[in-house]
Amino acid sequence: MSYPATSRGRTLLADALWYPRLRAKDVDVLHCPTFRGPFRSSTPLVVTVHDVAVLRHPEWFNRWTRTYSQIAVPRVVAAARRIIAVSEFTKAELVDLLDVDPAKVAVVPNAVEPIFTPEGPAAEGDYVLAVGTLEPRKNLERIAAAVDGELRVVGGFGWGGVKPPKNVTWLGEVSDAELASLYRGARCLVYASLYEGFGIPVAEALACGCPVVTSVGSAMADVAGDDALYVDPLDVAAIRDAIGSVTRPAPRTFPGWGEIAQLTTAVYAEALG
Repeated sequence: MSYPATSRGRTLLADALWYPRLRAKDVDVLHCPTFRGPFRSSTPLVVTVHDVAVLRHPEWFNRWTRTYSQIAVPRVVAAARRIIAVSEFTKAELVDLLDVDPAKVAVVPNAVEPIFTPEGPAAEGDYVLAVGTLEPRKNLERIAAAVDGELRVVGGFGWGGVKPPKNVTWLGEVSDAELASLYRGARCLVYASLYEGFGIPVAEALACGCPVVTSVGSAMADVAGDDALYVDPLDVAAIRDAIGSVTRPAPRTFPGWGEIAQLTTAVYAEALG
C-alpha cells in the first residue's frame, strides 16, 4: 500500500488520484499522519493534524498546495472517525475553520527525542539561535533585524523565495546531536513564527535548558507554558527587548515516544469503538 513520490509529477498524481481513493485491506485502523488520505473510508480512519496553516494563510503556499488543500483537507477530516491534533491550539483551529466536533479530536503532542537534554556538549560563542525551514511564516527577516550580535539559523530551504538574510550565520540542516549542542550554547532560541501547530524547536530548546522567545497567542504557549517570553512576532523592537531579558529556565521534560505511542493507541481503540 504505497505510491512513492519520486518526482513532482508522481507527487501530483498521488495527491489527485492515489490518496483520495486510498483503501486499506486487512487492517483494523488506517492512520494517516498528515492530511493526505482518503475522502471516504470503510476502515476506521484516524488522521493526525499538525496545523491548518494552509487554510488559515493560503497565501503562504504554492498554488497546487493551497488549491489541493482547499478541496482535500475538509474531506479527509470529515472521513476520519477520530482526529489527532498535536496541540490545543490546533484543535481549536479545526473547530473554528472546519466546524469539527471537539469530541472527535484528541490532543496528542509531538514527542521530543531523548538527545535533547541539558547534559552534553554546548556550542561555543555568543549567539542567538533560530530554527526552522526557510519559508514565509518563520518570520526570519524580523528575527534577524531584532538580534544584536550573531544569529545562527538552522533549517533547510523551503518555499516562498525565503533566503537567509546576509547578516546571519546559516548552518542549513544539522544532525540532532549538533542541534542539541546549539541549544545548550545559545543565549536563547527565538521562535517568533507567524503560525505553528506545535513548535517542536520550542520543546527541544526547553528540554535542553535553553531560554525561549516565541510568539504570543500561538500554539507555542501549549508547549512552553510559563517557561518562555512571549512577543508580538510583527514587532521587531519587542523581539529585541525579549532577547535582552531572557533568563535560563530549569530544563523541561516532555513526553517521549513510548508515552506518545500509548496515547495514540488509545485513539485507535476509540476509533474502533
